[in-house]
Amino acid sequence: MDLQRSDIRLALPSKGRMEAEAMAFLSEAGLSVSKPNPRQFEATIPVMPDLTVLFQRAGDIVVSVRDGSVDFGITGMDTVLEREGENGEILIMLDALGFGGCTLNVIVPESWEDIRSMADLVQKRTGLGRPLRVATKYPNVSGEFFSRHDLEDTRLIRAEGTLEVAPAIGYADLIVDLVSTGTTLRDNRLRSLDDGLVLKSQACMIANRNRLKTQPEVLAKAQQLLEFVVAHLRAAGNVSIFANIRGESPQVIAERMFEQSTIGGLQGPTISNVITRKGGDWYAVHIVVNRDDLAQVIQELRAIGGSGVVVTPVTYIFEEQPDACVALLQALEMDQ
Repeated sequence: MDLQRSDIRLALPSKGRMEAEAMAFLSEAGLSVSKPNPRQFEATIPVMPDLTVLFQRAGDIVVSVRDGSVDFGITGMDTVLEREGENGEILIMLDALGFGGCTLNVIVPESWEDIRSMADLVQKRTGLGRPLRVATKYPNVSGEFFSRHDLEDTRLIRAEGTLEVAPAIGYADLIVDLVSTGTTLRDNRLRSLDDGLVLKSQACMIANRNRLKTQPEVLAKAQQLLEFVVAHLRAAGNVSIFANIRGESPQVIAERMFEQSTIGGLQGPTISNVITRKGGDWYAVHIVVNRDDLAQVIQELRAIGGSGVVVTPVTYIFEEQPDACVALLQALEMDQ
């Protein structure tokens, strides 16, 4: 850990799908990363000029945050759980950023037709007369999973690169690996066990606990990051609706809206007068609703006389104080 450094650092994945998705996510959240040279490993976020962005391999991000050489990181939860260590320095600020989704599974050859569950693996071990050999990039979380299924003696072989060939060439009986679409497994005549889900993973945001506790500027930056990211995540599933409705008064229109199931808004509708050329009691209504409910929202607005409905995306929904910020402060207070 570099005790002398004064800069604040955020580490992002340096390659692959996770890098592209992390960059896109931050851009959508209003935190675009400026990286003029695609080969460089340092960048900036112009709206946060005091934050240095570094690019590292996913596993190295966890190690760097754990030892305090980096303050914050975005990486997969699978990697965090595998490499967080036992010093308690990894603090998970947000456990689900909505991208990088995959699962870690126990995977066997298709030729093992009678092996469908972890219990079947126990019988397979007995039949072989020796411990099972499992190739994986995740020996820590895999070992815990096998132990919970009475397979404590499993021989875990740490491996990098392409694991799918391990059963075919004979250096492992089966593998534990990440699965996203399953196409690679089918191409290599492999399949997941029915109850072999080790964990579900997606991108998360982590921080170094000691840096948060001892450096006020780092804690302030953590709260600022959480404000932007949480507001964006909350907004991502919503749309903003504007509509004109004829009615006797704002109160009467609000009551009609509350009688419906989807057009009540977050706290309630915003209703204001519409100044028309021909007169009449028209009001403009604004609500924020769940994007998945949009078809029903349109029907319900029409049912109470709504017209001229305009739908726009929502970039942020800022709360009075995000739950994530409250949880962060509470976690640090518990350490004292």
